[in-house]
Amino acid sequence: MSNEMWSYVPTAGHSPDSDLTGYKVEAADGHIGKVDKHSNEVADQYIVVDTGVWIFGKEVLLPAGTVTAVDNEERRILVSLTKEQIKNAPEFDKEKHLGDPAYRDQLGGYYGGSGH
Repeated sequence: MSNEMWSYVPTAGHSPDSDLTGYKVEAADGHIGKVDKHSNEVADQYIVVDTGVWIFGKEVLLPAGTVTAVDNEERRILVSLTKEQIKNAPEFDKEKHLGDPAYRDQLGGYYGGSGH
């Protein structure tokens, strides 16, 4: 699995000291939620998105490589995934999955299989 998935693409406009908490998140086909948590650790960068009522309060972890743009002025993040891809992503439980290499591999397989 490529570690590039766990780093922001250089053109995304993300800076390592950015606090993305509370930013709105937009999928390729519309709004999906807001950032609840994020990591800026090198080779382990991601955002956790609280989808709210959209998929019944589910939280999803999106690798930083799925982020196409960070708009600091609008406090908005654009991702390359569709709502359907995000809805079908492996379930995220912050109590069990943060720092779990097996979960990270599962996500890598899922997002890697969807062209990322």
